[in-house]
Amino acid sequence: MWGFIVSLIIGAVSGWIAGKIMKSEHNWIINLVLGLVGGLVGGLIGSLLGFAATGWIARIIISVAGACILIWLYRKLIKK
Repeated sequence: MWGFIVSLIIGAVSGWIAGKIMKSEHNWIINLVLGLVGGLVGGLIGSLLGFAATGWIARIIISVAGACILIWLYRKLIKK
């Protein structure tokens, strides 16, 4: 239960940070989703490169990086 709540908090913070970095105009729900999915994307890319996120700060950094990649992909592929 606590792991789920911590993941939501990290996802929300990561999505918010990524939105600020990428100057994205999304609401808090989209930021939460971007942060959570960004954590998956960042974790996948990190594991392919040999990085492992251990600890809160590392998980936030990985999630922010993944969310930034998602925002960038969205802008390149969907938004004209």
